[in-house]
Amino acid sequence: MVGLRGVGKTVLLNQIAEDAEANRLIALRIEASEQRSLPSMIAPQLRSALIRLSNQEAVRALAQRALRALAGFASSLKVTYQDIEVGLDADPEPGLADNGDLGIDLQDLFEAVGVAAKADNSCVTLFIDELQYVEKEQLAALITALHRDAQRRLPVTMVGAGLPQLRGAMGNAKSYAERLFDFPDVGPLSSSDARIAISKPAQDEGVEIEAGVLDAIVSRTQGYPYFLQVWGKHLWDVAEASPITEANFIPASTRAIADLDQSFFLVRFDRLTPSEKKYLRAMAGLGAGPHRSGDIAQVMGRAVTSLAPTRAQLINKGMIWSPGHGDTAFTVPMFNEFMLRTVPTLEL
Repeated sequence: MVGLRGVGKTVLLNQIAEDAEANRLIALRIEASEQRSLPSMIAPQLRSALIRLSNQEAVRALAQRALRALAGFASSLKVTYQDIEVGLDADPEPGLADNGDLGIDLQDLFEAVGVAAKADNSCVTLFIDELQYVEKEQLAALITALHRDAQRRLPVTMVGAGLPQLRGAMGNAKSYAERLFDFPDVGPLSSSDARIAISKPAQDEGVEIEAGVLDAIVSRTQGYPYFLQVWGKHLWDVAEASPITEANFIPASTRAIADLDQSFFLVRFDRLTPSEKKYLRAMAGLGAGPHRSGDIAQVMGRAVTSLAPTRAQLINKGMIWSPGHGDTAFTVPMFNEFMLRTVPTLEL
């Protein structure tokens, strides 16, 4: 069971899922969100997997029992999680995953799924992106259910991806989570890899890019994969001939920043409350970061404790994270610059 976090995580998660499917693993692809509950996200995916298993004679009875467990699970929890919508292909089996307690029912459901998958010599793997959005109680239930299957050697597992606060969130949900999962970092590309990401596609089309331009792009994007894509696109659009020179970099950068401001950054900004915007504007005034929580509070003329709820909300929204105790950093590069452009003064 592996948890991924950091830049480029979604691309990597999708690649792992594709490789899994090519090796007879049953991949359940889920993108978590703030608006949906964990049961509502996993129930439809499990239904599809179990129907697939039930079509095989050797495991049909076990797969159908797992479908009955899913029916009981969905029916009993629909009162609590009203967003659960899944077609039921079997009648619930009384006493099987139908207690109405997510922590208990998810264990029973995953166990029934694992028994069917084991009989099929396959593995059911949940690939969950944006895992940091799963609420603490639901995350704890997920970890417990996976732990139980691991103890019973049943082939139900998870590959998750999320922002840097994911490790702490999982540890807070269940203290043993850090022993149960691996947490490799997926960070920015190295300078050499970032240069290749820009130069090789151009070379494949017979176009050269001057070394100074590559250096400038790597410095400006800090190796953030999506930003490299944006700069590469606009650099290609403004250049009229090979080689692409530093004269092309300036207009390309202007376009790239405007593009990010109107899409990537603005989408995040529009989710913020006035108090959250003010907190981030105070951070931005201090620079790229990371910054001490006390320094941010001092800029705002507030006590650190009074800003703790706002900071926690911003962490939950994936806007900031804590690289160390008392430290606060933006989750994406250049957001401090966007805040300074968008909110010229601290007074909101």
